Amino acid sequence: MNEAKKGMAIEQPLIPTVVEVIDIVDRTPDVKSFFVRNTDGSGLPFQVQPGQCGMISHLPVGEAMISCTWQEEQEYLEFAVKRVGLLTDELHRIEIGQKVGVRGPYGNGFPVEACKGKDMVFIAGGIGLAPLRSFIKHCFKHRQDYGKITIIYGSRSSADLCFKEELFDLWPREQDTQVFVTIDNPEPDWDGHVGFVPAYLEELAPSPEGAVAVVCGPPIMIKFVLQSLEKMGYADDQVITTLEMRMKCGIGKCGRCNIGSEFICLDGPVYYLEQLRQLPAEW
Repeated sequence: MNEAKKGMAIEQPLIPTVVEVIDIVDRTPDVKSFFVRNTDGSGLPFQVQPGQCGMISHLPVGEAMISCTWQEEQEYLEFAVKRVGLLTDELHRIEIGQKVGVRGPYGNGFPVEACKGKDMVFIAGGIGLAPLRSFIKHCFKHRQDYGKITIIYGSRSSADLCFKEELFDLWPREQDTQVFVTIDNPEPDWDGHVGFVPAYLEELAPSPEGAVAVVCGPPIMIKFVLQSLEKMGYADDQVITTLEMRMKCGIGKCGRCNIGSEFICLDGPVYYLEQLRQLPAEW
């Protein structure tokens, strides 16, 4: 591990800060957003940039790496947590006023500066919208810095669509922005698009000229979206994705995030596709 990586590991906080849950919002039947701040109400235990993560812990059950939602005012941290196992089951049972532990921030975040002046194409599936939402919110907060914004999002069903108010009400009102939503299978009360995200992406065919595509979702969706983007003419240096699912301890010590020479906790989790092409095919 090089000296820069060693320095990053040393500087990262290892002991969780106890924070208070100040609000809980049901996003889907199995996704909740938890809003937390310092127990004395003074603010945040740490600040995050779009795409960074935090470790959230619930004693004595365990801890997990979760994407933090960026907000410029930095009044609270928001974690969108999908119920998938023992720890997340327990998190979904907690109530406003209870305490949890957090530590971070971890990860390199999205290249918000490098993307300035570009058209932005955000492609997400399921809970994968959570990390992209931070970048989307950043673009809207600094709207003059980015070109046209296209958001393509899908889930298994209409009930599984996250952040519905933003998808259907707030984001479509933004300047030079289009939002496209799809679900996998037909439903009696759904009059929107039906189909998988990669096929919908090819149908919409957002131009690669002067654009950057940012992708997050289930691994199988990412795989086929990357293939679709290649067919559509997107170069590897125009495609960004995040490997936050590989992050474990957050400091590159446990080794479970290692792919080739990369430690995803330290070097990622956000990568251009051209960077990933140079790694072993384990991502």
